[in-house]
Amino acid sequence: MHPEDINEQQRVRREKAEQLKSAGTDPFGSAYKRTHTSDQIRASWETFDHDALEEAKIRVRVAGRIMLKRRQGRAGFINLADRGGQIQIYVRKDEIGDDAFELFKASDLGDIIGIEGTLFRTKTDELTVKAEVYTHLTKALRPLPDKFHGLQDKEEARRRRYLDLIANEDARKTAMTRPKIIRAFQRFFDGQGFIEVETPVLHSILGGAAARPFVTHHNTLDMDFYLRIATELPLKRLIVGGMEAVYEIGRLFRNEGMDAKHNPEFTTVEAYLAYSDMEGMMDLVESCLSTVTKDVLGTYEITFQGTTLDMKPPFARAHMVDLVKDATGVDFWKHMTLDEAKAIAKKHGIEVMKHYGVGHIIESFFDAFVEDTIIQPTFVYGHPLDISPLAKKNSDDPRFTDRFELFIMGSEYANAFSELNDPIDQRERFQAQLAEKELGNDEASGMDVDFVEALEYGMPPTGGLGIGIDRFVMLLTDTPNIRDVILFPHLKNR
Repeated sequence: MHPEDINEQQRVRREKAEQLKSAGTDPFGSAYKRTHTSDQIRASWETFDHDALEEAKIRVRVAGRIMLKRRQGRAGFINLADRGGQIQIYVRKDEIGDDAFELFKASDLGDIIGIEGTLFRTKTDELTVKAEVYTHLTKALRPLPDKFHGLQDKEEARRRRYLDLIANEDARKTAMTRPKIIRAFQRFFDGQGFIEVETPVLHSILGGAAARPFVTHHNTLDMDFYLRIATELPLKRLIVGGMEAVYEIGRLFRNEGMDAKHNPEFTTVEAYLAYSDMEGMMDLVESCLSTVTKDVLGTYEITFQGTTLDMKPPFARAHMVDLVKDATGVDFWKHMTLDEAKAIAKKHGIEVMKHYGVGHIIESFFDAFVEDTIIQPTFVYGHPLDISPLAKKNSDDPRFTDRFELFIMGSEYANAFSELNDPIDQRERFQAQLAEKELGNDEASGMDVDFVEALEYGMPPTGGLGIGIDRFVMLLTDTPNIRDVILFPHLKNR
């Protein structure tokens, strides 16, 4: 940064940093051994009254950022922020000494300090640390954003998440809740006997979902690779290998549009269970999401954007074709030709792409007329064969598959099915996907010959599921935009 680029406040702070250096204090400090964070102090001593604290003489060492500072003559107060929240500090010149009090006087909002002292209660009954040793740790060379005006710009908050975390308690709470949710998923699957595994992020063949990929090049192998769009096919190879119950929590990458529900990289949990099926997966998803909700929030009830949602099992279950019929009067149970389906689509304002079969049209009807109307947790099952290249055909009606998606508040939260384990059928599905690719569907899968070969060794009947973790974090933290539950979301260049 050129000196002419800094403003008056930044210039003053740099001068203060030089003054610290001249006085023998490193403006950017060294390690500081603290004994407690602010939340640990509250958890241990919030119930102590004034007299109990006086008697106990509890000494603590805390460290954090100055968020508020009030000085009255030879004393003053600081609100000190650390990862656990904020704690009040009382500073007196005759307690910390002249030199330390000069450090306190010269300090700015945003500076990082260490305080050693004893706990007491002020006249307003606030739990406070009475400073006895004041240590300067880091000089902030830029002022913090003004609490009321600085980070109202959401875009700026996402771009500079570090400032958002300093200034915004909700952002900190969401950031702290996300890992609790992921741990709860791990505890659930571990408790069910699943084995957590890791599979490659770089795939040589596109597969496991319908999505546009990111492509990268490996120089040594002189090969193009895709960043994975799903973890499905490697995990199913492990089922063939006899691991029987596996799951992976990991990042996926899709080169697609961005909106409040979509980020190009996102986190899912995928799990596969030998000897299970779609019904088993419904029970597993229901149990998983209700358990994680109760574990993290202490209740099955969620309030999301003013709507109360009940995550207590059982969830509602409905066939996609029945929901479309209820919403539009169109009955896709009737056998019809593609031309007949296209005519119905045209009548209802549904756009038909070149590669569409009847199944794609049914899905388009569901997307247009049903999806947004589903509020409470609902399993929608019976997806058409055309849009489910990795799911088993339904034994009663082979136009449909034993697959479901979980919808809540008009969004998809889980996708699961009875896995296709017939290698002959799987090869035909891959060939159908290649034909779609030829017709311009750039989300169609490639031909994964090795996966078909793996199935030829025999995969037991298996149920598989995928749950979007980012969306579930949004739900549990009442956050309407996916970019606010991802610490570093992708944004356009300014």
